[in-house]
Amino acid sequence: MLDLLLSAPSGATLPTVVAGIFGLLIGSFLNVVIHRLPKMMQRESDNYVAQESGQPLPHTDKYNIMVPRSACPQCGHQITALENIPVLSYLFLRGKCIECKAVISARYPIVELMTGALSAFLVWRFGSGLAGLSTLVFAYLLIAMTFIDLDTQLLPDDLTLPLLWCGLLVNLNGAFVPLGDAVIGAVAGYLSLWSVYWLFKLTTGKEGMGYGDFKLLAAMGAWLGWKMLPVIILLSSLVGALVGISLILFARHGRDTPIPFGPYLAAAGVIALLYGRSIVEAYLGFAI
Repeated sequence: MLDLLLSAPSGATLPTVVAGIFGLLIGSFLNVVIHRLPKMMQRESDNYVAQESGQPLPHTDKYNIMVPRSACPQCGHQITALENIPVLSYLFLRGKCIECKAVISARYPIVELMTGALSAFLVWRFGSGLAGLSTLVFAYLLIAMTFIDLDTQLLPDDLTLPLLWCGLLVNLNGAFVPLGDAVIGAVAGYLSLWSVYWLFKLTTGKEGMGYGDFKLLAAMGAWLGWKMLPVIILLSSLVGALVGISLILFARHGRDTPIPFGPYLAAAGVIALLYGRSIVEAYLGFAI
């Protein structure tokens, strides 16, 4: 049974179902990462500044992904195991804290459902061997980065750099692309957006994007190779432009208000992972 789950070909039903259930559980964990990792970074920064200036550390209590237990931000009620079942607990509680009835953000079940559905689809598409399981890591890190970037306009090194190294390791034996293409992809991905950043800054005097975007595209180059970078950049720019224009027209989003680019890169990366070769072949066929 274990061999079937870990080495099934694409299209197998049982591994797909198991991956979907597993993805729901991981989605619950990703909600914690999305909420806590920016706070952990801020606390670390606050302590560093205080230490350098000779001031008492403002944060001395233990705070990480595991500690303390999840609790309602309004009343402090600690979340029990029964209240933390992916999606079902949210529906049972009707989206409210069991104690103070404060509204629970719909983002929690959305992240869980997204992670579960994407997990099932990736295992169905790639199987449950090395390639299929590695795509789950790819997807989970991108989901966490997407929502962190939406909240804070930050792409933490704690996520972008592991994604890059994992891409190179996965491609040691050419799981997706030859290792040489992966290395060149990582370098070209970083330098392409780095060049755009400096060109925009020298031209306008403003910063058009953050360094996290460079590292994220470098990571995608490490996973998918340098040949897929134009597809990722084109797709992310197209989606970003459409969303940005929509926000300006319909949500009265100021033209000077920064829009995080990480979510569009992440979406483009998933599309390129799934359909990148088909897109390139279709484009080349059309051009010819």
